[in-house]
Amino acid sequence: MPYSQFTIEKVKQDFHLNTVEGVRFFPDSLQPIQPSPRLQAILEDLPWAIAVDTEKARSEVIINPVLLEVRRILKASISVFSGEEFNVDASIGLNGVCDFLISRSPEQLTVEAPAIVIVEAKKSDLKSGIGQCMAEMVAAKRFNEAKGQSITAVYGTVSSGTQWRFLKLEGQTVTIDLTDYPLPPLETVLSFLVWMVKAG
Repeated sequence: MPYSQFTIEKVKQDFHLNTVEGVRFFPDSLQPIQPSPRLQAILEDLPWAIAVDTEKARSEVIINPVLLEVRRILKASISVFSGEEFNVDASIGLNGVCDFLISRSPEQLTVEAPAIVIVEAKKSDLKSGIGQCMAEMVAAKRFNEAKGQSITAVYGTVSSGTQWRFLKLEGQTVTIDLTDYPLPPLETVLSFLVWMVKAG
């Protein structure tokens, strides 16, 4: 069963997770990060991606450039994977493709632990991607543990490109911030993503 088959209810039941809803887990002291002129120029095509309104267009034109900006900000100390097979344990459904995965390793040829941020792209209905994102976060946690790289938390986001909803898996608890953060502006989402990569 690939990640896409997981609902919120199923992932909670299968992996004995608790959820906490509506809690913001980002520090209030986070400073906005100014986007580079390069990212601003790329996102001039944002109206096209919105008009086309496919998951692929939104992923390519909005989400991927934002994640690569995070990689530039962190001086290529992380890796960003797009459409990567992430088969951790097929016997319990933790297999399939992650839309985007960030690893706290500069190696780009293969996913190395620790996998720290999962990004699930959706055309519009963000809620429909939460179960899938949660399952991928569980997979990342187990992947890290198997590689001897346990970290405090694994983060996730479900995004349409223009709306971003954030999650945190710590222990057996998934915290879901029910605020949909808009993009633009770029500054807030960039600061959240950079913080998640550093904080896990």
